[in-house]
This record gives sequence, structure tokens and C-alpha cells, in this order.
Amino acid sequence: MIALTFITRDGHSVTAEAIPGETLLRIGQRAGQPLEGTCGGQMACATCHVLIDPAYLDRLPAPAAEEEDMLDLVPDATRTSRLACQIILTPDMAGCTVRIP
Repeated sequence: MIALTFITRDGHSVTAEAIPGETLLRIGQRAGQPLEGTCGGQMACATCHVLIDPAYLDRLPAPAAEEEDMLDLVPDATRTSRLACQIILTPDMAGCTVRIP
């Protein structure tokens, strides 16, 4: 299992566990986080926008051009912004903190 921590908009911590291969979107939804994923992971929306702990960014594959295009439309995007639907969890992501903007 991969243990993660979500930091909610109001600053509360929510822990969650994932199975390798699951998307961050699915884990966040299961943990009750407000990640809609309206497009079903097709990168046609940004309703699963999250901020990844900078220490873990280099453990993820770089975002595809399509993901970067969607993030360009997010007003509060930062250099640590990602779409949770595009992050497939691996064991090296254990301990990651994910902020809900």
C-alpha cells in the first residue's frame, strides 16, 4: 500500500492509502476530497487540479503536452500543479503530500 496525505482547502490533513497503479484522482475521491474528475480522465477539464509536494515532483513522469495545456487554463496553477487523473501511483510516491487548491 502507498500512504498519502491530502491537505484540504481549510488546512486539515486526510490520510489515504492506494494500491500501486491507481490514479491519484481515484484515491482522492475515495478519501472524500473535492476532486470531480468531470471528464473521466480525458484531460478535457481541470476539476482534479492538485498541488504536489515539490520533493516528489521528480518522482513523477513529466506532464504530457495535453496536461500542460489544461493546466494553462487553471487560474491558480503553480509549478507544482498537476491533474490528479494523470498521476498513476507507484511505491516511490509513498509519503507524498497533496494539496487541494
